[in-house]
Amino acid sequence: MNKVLEHIGLCGLVPVIKIDSPEKAVPLGEALLQGGLPVAEVTFRTDAAEESIRRLSSDLPKLLVGAGTVLSVEQVKKAVGAGAAFIVSPGFNPEVVDYCIEHEIPITPGVNSPSQIEMGLERGVSILKFFPAEASGGVAMIKALSGPYKGVKFIPTGGVNAENFNSYLSLPSVHACGGSWMVKSDLLAAGAFTEIAKLVQQTVLSMLNFSLAHIGINEISEEKALKEASTFEQMFHFPVKNGNSSIFSGTSFEFMKEPYLGEKGHIAISTNFIERAIAYLERQGIHTLPETAKRKDGKLKAIYLDKKISGFALHLVEK
Repeated sequence: MNKVLEHIGLCGLVPVIKIDSPEKAVPLGEALLQGGLPVAEVTFRTDAAEESIRRLSSDLPKLLVGAGTVLSVEQVKKAVGAGAAFIVSPGFNPEVVDYCIEHEIPITPGVNSPSQIEMGLERGVSILKFFPAEASGGVAMIKALSGPYKGVKFIPTGGVNAENFNSYLSLPSVHACGGSWMVKSDLLAAGAFTEIAKLVQQTVLSMLNFSLAHIGINEISEEKALKEASTFEQMFHFPVKNGNSSIFSGTSFEFMKEPYLGEKGHIAISTNFIERAIAYLERQGIHTLPETAKRKDGKLKAIYLDKKISGFALHLVEK
């Protein structure tokens, strides 16, 4: 997969932004980064789009900047010349798509029908914008399209909002969600960048949905682990479940049969999307321990972090 499109997938969210003044571009980009979302799609619906892209791409190298609502090859040239790393079009314009493919410019053209999807597949484009998402059938339509087109990934945009974006992201065929609700026009017009940063962070955390999964406690032997787990069962009626390397008491307490990572044990944090959570944490300088990865059917399900808190190791698990 193209690295730009891979980055978008790991972000999970693409704020679609209409900027009327280039002077607001960099403060807005800084708000996105502060909120934990290093990507922006600047729509070519205003005269300020080209200059805004130029300022964002030059001043904020950690922000992946793309151009949206691109309707012509001329606009592609202007956007890429200004520093846009990817192109998004509302519909499937063969001339625009072919030009981007020829010049190795990542593009996600808009589709909402099987015929348009096949136009993309014919050209080797398998990550497509699903637009307008809600008006075109929403989650149900994407599910229907994903049946015959199993290799296709969608970026639904149009009617996607704070209330429904997680319903889209829960679909395996959804690569990311795009929308303007993260950067509300009234907040942008008022220059309320602190409020925008808070809203973006709320959206990112809503997507990742971090919560406590369980606490693991290191014991010196299977006998000791079983004794402590049984004590919990007697006191609180948390059923004991004996596993290969540990014994659970209910679902919240895990007693290790021998010491593992962490002086005292570990804390497991669950998340909706483990790969996106890893990318989010890595942007904060927190990395993973690859040798601890656990996979199921080739998909990452759990991994430890290179971070400890109060003698406890930390690991992520996918819900």
